[in-house]
Amino acid sequence: MISALLLLAGAAPFPISHSPFPVQDTTRGKAVYVKWCAGCHGDGGAGDGVAAAHMLPRPRNFTGAIYKIRTTASGQLPTDADLMRAIDEGLPGSAMPAWKGRLSDAERRDVVAYIKTFSSFFADTSQHVAALKFSGEPSGATGATALKTGRQFYDSIGCRKCHGDQGRGDGPSARTLKDDAGFPIFAADLHQSWRFRGGGSAVEIYHRLRTGLDGTPMPSFSDLIDQKFLTDEQLWRLAQYVRSLSPPEPPEVRDVIHAPQIVGPTPVSPDDSTWARVGRYWFPLVGQVVRKGRWFAPAVTGVWVQGVHDGRTLALRVSWDDRTQSPDSAWLPFEQRVLETVAGDDSGPPKAEPWPDQLAVQFPRRLPESPAGMERPYFLMGSETDPVYQWRWTSSPRKSLAGLARGIDRFDTLPGAVAAQASFDHGEWRLVFTRALATPDTANEVQLAAGRAIPVAFFGWDGSSGEHGSRMAVSTWYFLALDRPTPPGVFISPVLAMLVTLGLGLVVVRRAQRRATARAGRQR
Repeated sequence: MISALLLLAGAAPFPISHSPFPVQDTTRGKAVYVKWCAGCHGDGGAGDGVAAAHMLPRPRNFTGAIYKIRTTASGQLPTDADLMRAIDEGLPGSAMPAWKGRLSDAERRDVVAYIKTFSSFFADTSQHVAALKFSGEPSGATGATALKTGRQFYDSIGCRKCHGDQGRGDGPSARTLKDDAGFPIFAADLHQSWRFRGGGSAVEIYHRLRTGLDGTPMPSFSDLIDQKFLTDEQLWRLAQYVRSLSPPEPPEVRDVIHAPQIVGPTPVSPDDSTWARVGRYWFPLVGQVVRKGRWFAPAVTGVWVQGVHDGRTLALRVSWDDRTQSPDSAWLPFEQRVLETVAGDDSGPPKAEPWPDQLAVQFPRRLPESPAGMERPYFLMGSETDPVYQWRWTSSPRKSLAGLARGIDRFDTLPGAVAAQASFDHGEWRLVFTRALATPDTANEVQLAAGRAIPVAFFGWDGSSGEHGSRMAVSTWYFLALDRPTPPGVFISPVLAMLVTLGLGLVVVRRAQRRATARAGRQR
């Protein structure tokens, strides 16, 4: 019996797997792939699914076996663990979601096996796929010396050519970048580590520096260690410097912007020192895909918002990363390539034009009569019957407007203009809107009141990515709260209560001690 089983095993047509995972079934993997993956990656794995034309970056083409996120050396195949990690955790900053909570362990293992059948490279037994041996992270990651060393190598090995002087993806080569398939590619914005494809920790950044991102202009820097141009520790310092450009933790999306009341006039400049003492709130933006022409690849992925008021005037500061100060004629060829790559539903062929950068802040015309009311107009710029009140700003000509939007295609300017000042520096726009809390036009202009939850939403356009009109980034509704100053009694009353309680406690203890002393005297 045993010899028969051994004979069958020897005759099995399946190659012995070197995967660290349990036995994988490509037949079941195909069923998972067809249901969940083919829409983007295509039936044949060539990255040409029905949704692919709307995406930037494009879905992975499995037939070439070229993978960006690996633990193997540049030019090598990924390990099964690398493929599993990408499926489990997704690829931030792209359309690839995390599947760990949606598919079972067996389904994910099986689809890994099936994906490998698209390329003959995985069947090549001469391939010795092995992860690189990475060193541990040296201490002192956030120290001044470590970050200074990292910055020195950021400059010396040419990171700034693509990623820019301050790391916002606006270097002189950024507008020329394309992947191996010829699609335009954006240099990573190093101030948004939560969008890094392979993870945003210093360890993960170091791994990407060692392996490179195959299929893209991002090389491996392992050879510079071999050539003794820099040491492994110095490459770690570069990774730590890059990590330092982003917040310590990914921003938490909150529902409410708290705008404190300040003493003195509200700041009108985006670079006023007041803003350094005010909390920032992050709000993600996504492509407008509801109305034609839809836009699936927005360049403005989120905004930072701050607010203050003095009881009479509100100042709202919005900042966002933007690789260009549009319009910028130098970026027109890149814009044309983006428009030709990302399919739209416009009637005519796409054509690059010098569009400006734009931002809009949206409110309802009126707050609900009841403070508890949560009624809001349609988030996508209202409707004919229920318009929204907006502040709009454009970079060229540099101006701001207030008006009513009655859907995407109609904006009626109001005479009461909102003031705005903007500055652009190394790939970042900083914009401050100021307006009186109360205005004479109570029918059309929202009356901003302290202590109320004021609905607010945001829209962004990057002109050098061909964004204008309905091609824009949008948010959902959030809330703005104009905080009132805390009455002194709120702080004093608890202190007084504590002191009274302490005093009463001492009195009780003192009386108990006297009684105990008196009883002791009578007993004698």
